Amino acid sequence: MALHKLLIDEFDEIDYRLIAIHTSLEEYRLAFLINQKLRVLLNRCPENIQITAKTGSASLSRYVYDDENSNITWNLLQNKSDIFKPNTTGLDLFSGVEARVSSNAYLIPEHKKVDFFLQLQNTNEIPDFITPALQQIPQVTMTYSIDISTIKSRNNLIF
Repeated sequence: MALHKLLIDEFDEIDYRLIAIHTSLEEYRLAFLINQKLRVLLNRCPENIQITAKTGSASLSRYVYDDENSNITWNLLQNKSDIFKPNTTGLDLFSGVEARVSSNAYLIPEHKKVDFFLQLQNTNEIPDFITPALQQIPQVTMTYSIDISTIKSRNNLIF
């Protein structure tokens, strides 16, 4: 009887790179400015990224561009979202007032200060022109590359 072994390590290979973006822009405006600076066509993905946190579930936006020339898929990913839930208080002075409690949910909780991630799939390195071009956008305060091996919640980046 032949022994058949499967290697699980083949599926752990990381074939994408991640750039953190700090900005106060809304996601649609940032996607528009990235399209102008980098000559790409990021489009809103109809399916949002659904994540579940301790306080509830959240929906994060995602913009996608498939570059057929270089075979790279670009993903602009929102990192944080607000979760609103009604405050359920007992009978007291303000029981007739409906209050909403807000909390945050993160795609990558290890990087709570990051507003967006630019994920480049099917590449081993980030092209040299991307980070300086992103820093030329006036509303972007900081961009930097993230080492994916240090992220514990990297399964959130699988779509």
